[in-house]
Amino acid sequence: MRQEKGLKSSLNQSYHMIFVGNPGTGKTMIARRMASVLKELGVLKKGHLVEVDRSALVSAGHTAQKTKDKLKEALGGILFIDEAYSLTRDVAGLEAIDTLVKSMEDYRENLVVVVAGYQNEMDLFLASNPGLKSRFPNYFPFRDYNEHELFQIFDQFLDEFDYKVTEECKTNIIYSLIEEGIRSNKGNGRFVRNLFEEGQRNQAIRLEKQELITEEDLTMFTSEDFLPLLDEKELIRI
Repeated sequence: MRQEKGLKSSLNQSYHMIFVGNPGTGKTMIARRMASVLKELGVLKKGHLVEVDRSALVSAGHTAQKTKDKLKEALGGILFIDEAYSLTRDVAGLEAIDTLVKSMEDYRENLVVVVAGYQNEMDLFLASNPGLKSRFPNYFPFRDYNEHELFQIFDQFLDEFDYKVTEECKTNIIYSLIEEGIRSNKGNGRFVRNLFEEGQRNQAIRLEKQELITEEDLTMFTSEDFLPLLDEKELIRI
């Protein structure tokens, strides 16, 4: 509207972002959705996500070129760097950061870089290069999920994969496991996904011993499918 009225306008804003939070809080998922949103808004041309870590950017004697290749692959979308602080370990990693800083400015009209990781480690990452912090004007903290939210995630898995769960299992066993997962910092949404998959495996082992298996048997979780997790104390291994 400013352009239509002959007013000066700056559309070339920086959309680079920092995602800070524990594992399993949805950082990658939100980055993927953010790419689609920015495409719809006309900020990005393709709206795809290129997910990388240190190994995808650093290589002895070839770090600069390897980093440039990933940046070019991400043009028109988002380059998502998970555990970005791992680049601060050595000279090779710092070379990747230097290349990243320059390219973020060169391609700012058609590239968004999102760096993600734990709070304290990300602070160290931003301090590793004088021009790095100013390149990321958008900061998003991802909080841990509470019991109610984790239970909702579990219900979503049930719906997505055509499963049900007995009331006894749901109110007693699953809730206890989720509470223990929170106390043990087992990984938020990732913990629930592993919990669901462990239930699938245990159900399959249980049904293998039955002679007659109905459709209801195939879709129903019982307490027996999760009791081994309570017995192990270790719960879900991540």
